[in-house]
Amino acid sequence: YKGDTRAGKYQVIIADGQTGEPVDILPNRKKKTISRYLKKYGAQVETVIMDMSHSFKLAVREALDRPLIIADRFHYCRYVYWALDQVRRNEQAVWSDYDRKKCKRMRRIFYKKKEELNAKERWYLNRYLQKSETLKKAYELKEAFCRWLELAKEKGILQTKEELHQFYQRVEESGIEAFQRCVRTLRNWEMEILNSFIFGYTNGFLEGINNHTKVMKRNAYGFRNFERARARILLTYKYKRIGVHVG
Repeated sequence: YKGDTRAGKYQVIIADGQTGEPVDILPNRKKKTISRYLKKYGAQVETVIMDMSHSFKLAVREALDRPLIIADRFHYCRYVYWALDQVRRNEQAVWSDYDRKKCKRMRRIFYKKKEELNAKERWYLNRYLQKSETLKKAYELKEAFCRWLELAKEKGILQTKEELHQFYQRVEESGIEAFQRCVRTLRNWEMEILNSFIFGYTNGFLEGINNHTKVMKRNAYGFRNFERARARILLTYKYKRIGVHVG
């Protein structure tokens, strides 16, 4: 999360993947800092759930003995949505001012599942997909990925892997550079992505901790001293279940 303390712009929260409780907070997200911490305290760690940070993965592999790494589902899905958003921005740039601004305001229609759109949203979606064949292809790729994601929860891992490769092939045939960059990232993290279906762990709880931490930071008008910020956050979670009685 963005802490903006004197120790660094970003801090890293380490939490227990089973209990969801924060364990510690590191002053920055540098590979050396993370690796040093895990070498000192991570002897019993067997599984690590993380976002798709290359430096995080290098630090974990360097510090731990062949750990099982799981890519968080939210973080690998957003690469597909980022690719779709890049295509939308590129395509709408050549439209009229009205359509460009309206499409930007209505961009949520591209992210929602097609069956969840209301009549007005479907009308706008069809309008903008008809204006750009490239945008239409990009939207269909996003929908194909979402179908793979839903069905992968019910199928065996070998079939899930095979259908993921079919998605890769479809992206290559589309010729859309934004999605091809996305697929290169997915290929680099394929083993960790497939692990997310085998073991079912996610970092969803950690996003909640990050949001709560940002609220505490805003309420305090920011923390400049890292140790004070760390103590405040960890103590808040340690004693959050203790009631306060007045009178």
